[in-house]
Amino acid sequence: MDLKNFEKPEYFVNRELSWLKFDDRVLSEARDKSLPLFERLKFTSIVSSNLDEFYMVRVASLKDQVHAGYVKTDIAGMSPKEQLKEISAQTHELVRSQYSTLNRSLLPALEKVGLHLVMEHEKLNEEQQAYVDRYFEDNVYPVLTPMAMDSSRPFPLIRNKTLNIGALISKKDKKKGKEVLVFATVQVPSVLPRVIVIPSAKKGDTTVILLEEIIERNIDKLFLGYDVVCAHPYRIMRNADLSIDEDGAEDLLVEIQKQLKKRQWGEVIRLEVEDKIDSRLLGILKKEFDIKEEDIFYINGPLDLTMLMKVYGQDGFDQYKEPKYTPAVVPAFADAGKDIFQVIREGDVFLHHPYMSFDPVVNFVRQAAKDPDVLAIKQTLYRVSGNSPIIAALAQAAENGKQVSVLVELKARFDEEHNIVWAKMLEKAGCHVIYGLVGLKTHSKITLVVRREDTGIRRYVHLATGNYNDSTAKLYTDCGIFTCDERFGEDATAVFNMLSGYSEPKSWNRLIVAPIWMKDRFLKMIEREAEHAKKGMPALIVAKMNSLCDPKIIEALYHASSCGVQIYLLIRGICCLRVGIPGVSENIHVRSIVGNFLEHSRIFYFKNGESDEIYMGSADWMPRNLDRRVEIVFPVEDERIKDEIKHVLDLEFRDNVKAHILQPDGTYEKTDRRGKVQINSQMEFCREATEKARALKKKEKHENSRVFIPAEPAEDIEE
Repeated sequence: MDLKNFEKPEYFVNRELSWLKFDDRVLSEARDKSLPLFERLKFTSIVSSNLDEFYMVRVASLKDQVHAGYVKTDIAGMSPKEQLKEISAQTHELVRSQYSTLNRSLLPALEKVGLHLVMEHEKLNEEQQAYVDRYFEDNVYPVLTPMAMDSSRPFPLIRNKTLNIGALISKKDKKKGKEVLVFATVQVPSVLPRVIVIPSAKKGDTTVILLEEIIERNIDKLFLGYDVVCAHPYRIMRNADLSIDEDGAEDLLVEIQKQLKKRQWGEVIRLEVEDKIDSRLLGILKKEFDIKEEDIFYINGPLDLTMLMKVYGQDGFDQYKEPKYTPAVVPAFADAGKDIFQVIREGDVFLHHPYMSFDPVVNFVRQAAKDPDVLAIKQTLYRVSGNSPIIAALAQAAENGKQVSVLVELKARFDEEHNIVWAKMLEKAGCHVIYGLVGLKTHSKITLVVRREDTGIRRYVHLATGNYNDSTAKLYTDCGIFTCDERFGEDATAVFNMLSGYSEPKSWNRLIVAPIWMKDRFLKMIEREAEHAKKGMPALIVAKMNSLCDPKIIEALYHASSCGVQIYLLIRGICCLRVGIPGVSENIHVRSIVGNFLEHSRIFYFKNGESDEIYMGSADWMPRNLDRRVEIVFPVEDERIKDEIKHVLDLEFRDNVKAHILQPDGTYEKTDRRGKVQINSQMEFCREATEKARALKKKEKHENSRVFIPAEPAEDIEE
């Protein structure tokens, strides 16, 4: 397969700019007036948290490249400097649009439904003023640490992502006989709630004020003997991209702990300030943070809108939120008389979260921990919840004398600290903890349970597209299967042997593993479809993932498209592929679904003539997943489950409510649904899962009924 014709930079979209397009799609949900008001608040908040991570990692990495004099261009032909310039322009426009949505649409709508967000403390009435002043004295003042800068005190260290209030304070210099301005700052404490409910002017309404407004109102109490000339909030973002020399790190655990501390004090790469900030105060911040004008964001409203999630959580506004969905019972595990291992022996089981409950995954580990016939449990952990029942079950299994091996990925971004705590706890419980592999993140989602049975040793395997996190399983769409097929069991054992002992087996039965040979396998499957198209056979590729930016995969898709293969891609986030290029990508269709749940599953469907092949797994089509991570993709072999997954893909490609369609000019547009039946795939999956569970309950109720119904006498048969 010669791909040289498809390597032109104009055929690709820059990865970072594509990511910003995703954030724009999230913001479009905040602008959608057909959504419940509080859901729109939630999407506005998500835009802010997304941008924070984007700056701390992606923009930070580009700045590092510029500092190092790196000038090599990316797949779209852009140098690091050019990327930073375009990112700055687009993020400023995104933030302007975000605050315009907040100020012009969301805040007036909140006022109408009786929720008042006080943006300026000057607008408080007398009762509210007395309340916030008392709140300040009782709850806030004892926690604050005001700091001033003068000849004896240098500019204080400001932590990453913290919200602060900067002030200029003046005091008469008796020697010189004139006023001297001094810079002072105080951190808005994250240990206190940022959104505070205060008395409302109107009965039945809810009024809230932000903590920084309460501090700003009372800031003169922090600097007695000084006049406060001005006070404005500001917030900085630092470079938080960890750089770890793994080969030189004798103990990865210790090295990561050291680097985590540095994350708080990296280079300042973004400064957010109030748009009406005093120019003298801004001048001091610019100088001390050594920040350029293009990295300053002048904000028309509160800084850090992640706090809108706290506003979303206010009681009494349920009619303005989507009804909370409770995951449905997994039909295969509904029979309380069967244990989980018996159910899996009867056939592979498909799970689709959050529509179906995550409980079977937790119960799989819990039952294995207690079962006297279970000899070993092995699991990979990338991100887990704060109070993980799976961690507790693994610890209990080790205490029960079972062989427990857990790979805890210490390099899971922004969960490093969290995972170190879990790793130490598991070690204390007697688990064998593996801290990942040098140079590779382990991103695969796999659990292996080894059980002694009458017929000998049997291996039970759970494979999934998402993390073993019971919290995010209610928010992310993911798929998984349970199987006790021995071929999968052998491969699962090989994976864990590879992770703990660096030995790769001579051959694999079913699992496709990165970074060993996954990319080659995908390229061959794409090429196979191209060959089928050339011969006039059915040729189709349908793939769902989070991101697509691997150049070789994109070039292979272009080649397949040029051969006549119909390609349908469902990509939530980054997509570096362009559609509609004449002779190149006319047969490629790309859509992104941004809905109530975060689309997270990875599914790959190849027509393969008349022998459909379907795969699921943990890997996106990105260089980091295919070349620098331990990933697993697994085939779906049960025909019944294949049909279920085809239904999932079919429904998502018919979605005309939450789907955004990629256009040849690189923009995304929602589908025109005038005159069409509205299809919201996520809501349909909720409905289907609930109906299946309800039908099962009704059937059980009927079968367990103890009411005896007398038979009717037979009717005479007419001659």
